[in-house]
Amino acid sequence: MKLFLLSILHILTLSNKPDSLENSPPQERLQKYVNGLATTPFMTNGMVGVCIKSVTNNKVLIEYNAQKSLAPASTLKLITSATALSTLGEDYTYTTKLDYSGQITDSILVGNIIIKGAGDPSFGSGRIDKQMDYKILFESWAQKIKALGIKEIRGRVFADGSLFEENVLPDTWIWADIGNYYGAGAYGLNINENLFYATFKPSTYLAEAPLVKTNPDLPYYQKINRVQTDKPHTGDQVNIYSTPYQDILVMQGYVPAGDTFSVKGSIPDPPLFAAYFLQKKLEELGIKVNESPLSSMEVSKKRIVFQKPFQTMNIASYSSPALKELAKACNYQSINLYAEAFLKTFSVSFSFGNNTKDAVKGLKQIWQNRGLNLAGFNVKDGSGLSPTNSLTPANMTDILKAMYTEKSFKAFYESIPVVGESGTVAHLGKKTKAVGNVRAKSGSIEGVRAYAGYFTAKNGELMCFSLILNKYNSDYGSATKELEKLMMMMVEL
Repeated sequence: MKLFLLSILHILTLSNKPDSLENSPPQERLQKYVNGLATTPFMTNGMVGVCIKSVTNNKVLIEYNAQKSLAPASTLKLITSATALSTLGEDYTYTTKLDYSGQITDSILVGNIIIKGAGDPSFGSGRIDKQMDYKILFESWAQKIKALGIKEIRGRVFADGSLFEENVLPDTWIWADIGNYYGAGAYGLNINENLFYATFKPSTYLAEAPLVKTNPDLPYYQKINRVQTDKPHTGDQVNIYSTPYQDILVMQGYVPAGDTFSVKGSIPDPPLFAAYFLQKKLEELGIKVNESPLSSMEVSKKRIVFQKPFQTMNIASYSSPALKELAKACNYQSINLYAEAFLKTFSVSFSFGNNTKDAVKGLKQIWQNRGLNLAGFNVKDGSGLSPTNSLTPANMTDILKAMYTEKSFKAFYESIPVVGESGTVAHLGKKTKAVGNVRAKSGSIEGVRAYAGYFTAKNGELMCFSLILNKYNSDYGSATKELEKLMMMMVEL
């Protein structure tokens, strides 16, 4: 009964005299709906931010708190990918190199095999068509090493991820996120999207769910399993706790009763895994490697000094798909790693720095140099995972508007999912005029729901928009449904 009364109150509050809304012009109707939404119990303790404007002129159609700084969640990926595309170019590719140092004499390499990372977030993932996953790629690389006539390596396999600063995580990410797949840091050498699966075998209710395996195998990590079995159909309730370069994985939470159940975690040292896996492939081919595999961080920790000069010869190279394809994967699937890698990549390319903090400053400077007013723009990462990120709806639409004049606009526009058809917005707006018209990036973290992107108005004019809800009260409604309704109404403008 309580929920029924709350729902009635919500509907009555939003209606704001239904006849007046129904009979109003679309622009006035949408503005009234936004104004009404902001005064409902649903938003009593929160804030609504809306900005809708033309990309071809300075006309603002709808705004509400457009100058207020709000958490954007994953809609921030639009700004990061836009910056990368406009600075690096849509055809930019990452090149990861396989080199060796030293001399090959009588089938013996006295030196090291070196994997030189370029920051490619897609390296070895196989996500994009015709892209090799790490298993196939490293098997081919092992064969290329064998083709050099090498039967023994008196040295080691070394994975160099030093392109980006070794402190790979934004300072404001939270502890509960960073061991999970979506909290993977962006390293100078990433592999398989820095992802591993942990598979559990549920037992009886509230009993331990034993860890069956990790895929890929991570034998050099200690795994502490505190996962228990919940009731059937309860879904993934597991957190994996670890930090970059840590050698312990703590798994805690619940998996549903039933068949084996897998959850996704982030590999604490992806370069080390790359070195380990390539060495494993070499040994399978009968090539002896005398020393244990190392990453650039392991070199620092163990204070290993390579002999100088550190000259190398190239064995093979791997080029990523074009940036426009990576941006599409980033925005369609909302992959935090891709956005964080983009952020650091253009920062390194234009000498802002190789860490997140400097990269964020560089991003802001790029748009300010193009004449944008970024008052209220205070972001801490490239993906939107940080709960302390803030920007204004006007910041978002100003950058979306500015992208319209960039050479890479078409690639950027096509990287954004289509409402009712693709990506994280495929389920929205079904059987409405928003389907196939609105391109929108979704954003969601605790207490935040947002969408931003483009749509075509009734007169054929291209519009950009930013819709943000912060600190809403879900007891009184659904943030997704409210923003979906706003998108359905805005296409009538």
